[in-house]
Amino acid sequence: METTQYRGSNRLIIGIVFGVITFWLFAQSMVNVVPAVQADLGIPLDIINIAISLTALFSGIFIVVAGGMADKYGRMKLTYIGMVLSIIGSLCLVFAQGSILLIIGRIIQGMSGACIMPATMAIVKAYYEGADRQRALSYWSIGSWGGSGVCSFAGGAIATYLGWRWIFIFSIVIAILGIFLMKGTPESKFEQSGSSKFDTSGLLAFIVAMVSLNLIITQGASFGWTSVITIALMVGFLLFTYIFFRIETHKAGKGFFDFSLFKNKAYSGATISNFLLNAVAGTLVVTNTYIQIGRGFTAFTTGMLSLGYLVSVLAMIRVGEKILQRIGARKPMLIGTLITGVGIALAACTFIPGFLYSIVVFVGFALFGIGLGMYATPSTDTAVTNAPSDKVGIASGIYKMASSLGGAFGVAISAAVYGAIAATGNLELAVSTGLLVNVAFCVLSIFAVLAMIPGGMRAEEQKKPRIAKPQKV
Repeated sequence: METTQYRGSNRLIIGIVFGVITFWLFAQSMVNVVPAVQADLGIPLDIINIAISLTALFSGIFIVVAGGMADKYGRMKLTYIGMVLSIIGSLCLVFAQGSILLIIGRIIQGMSGACIMPATMAIVKAYYEGADRQRALSYWSIGSWGGSGVCSFAGGAIATYLGWRWIFIFSIVIAILGIFLMKGTPESKFEQSGSSKFDTSGLLAFIVAMVSLNLIITQGASFGWTSVITIALMVGFLLFTYIFFRIETHKAGKGFFDFSLFKNKAYSGATISNFLLNAVAGTLVVTNTYIQIGRGFTAFTTGMLSLGYLVSVLAMIRVGEKILQRIGARKPMLIGTLITGVGIALAACTFIPGFLYSIVVFVGFALFGIGLGMYATPSTDTAVTNAPSDKVGIASGIYKMASSLGGAFGVAISAAVYGAIAATGNLELAVSTGLLVNVAFCVLSIFAVLAMIPGGMRAEEQKKPRIAKPQKV
């Protein structure tokens, strides 16, 4: 049972948002300053792409574990640990002179996000109710979806006028402020009797499977698609995915990944569509890299093109909340995903010449933000409110694992497609193909919502968990 009846304040919401944006704004800004980092450190592009995807990958791998630890040991405790890790990871990047500290810092930033995201979502569920919870989740979404919008503009501006390392100096300052704002909040956790062994075997199988898949996507072309290394990675991925599935189903909800949560169709629909829609993060990498290399824009002017994305995603998150309260989650999730796909398709029109293409990209980014903003709160609220109270940390962890892994693999796939075609010298075809891959992610996300999110589901109905009550431990 919960340890306190404390009710959350606006100060706590701001502190939570600060914690979330240390990952979604600052850590993710790396995707928008690739040329600057490459020029400064002299690192090959494929190594930088690996460093970029590692943050989301490690966040996705460990986020469910961190969610379970938050439920068991304390959600505030895991949030503070995440903030400290964010500071350490940022320091590694500030002092990086080559690939070693860059990669270490990106991994630590991923671990930071793994701690912060499920713990703060669980805090929102524990300390806010009804419309207050939806408002808190909207601001949480502003920190995540909005942070990813701000990072393109802010990261480009900071990299152009101060240097890319200053992105992570600001991240350290925001993390410290977040810790200060959350100070004094009582701990939230579920008291459990007895003890349970940590699911080491399941976690190791999951890590091997995910790292193998990431290496196949990012390095398959370099290794050779029919090389012994690539084939071994493919076999490893399939084998350890099977082992992971067998371990977790055998443990029947006592492993680090609770498959029983997916018995709830609404939760499943929110999580799967969230994975697919986060995969469109590759849009920013492909478009921003092409605009700087192919069209000669600076990081700052590239960021200016994404201002429409920044403004629209921030504005539409609260709109999505209001639509959710009036007509339920399904329609705003569908419409939001559709608009996102249209925006990406516009950016893929590289045949448009000169300044006119810049206008099309600006409009496309604006639609991209409108769609993501409309989708964010309905999807997050559906996932959180359909989770049982004693498993909200794990459920939130799985939902945000979908965000992180979706982003990691979306960036990796888009960058791989773009890089393979760009190597032939045809940048326009490379960016168009890379972006159409992201349109395909949107289409698949729409199918997931149609198949699993009930129509006409209102906010009040969403608060009634449809998952069988867990046994007390």
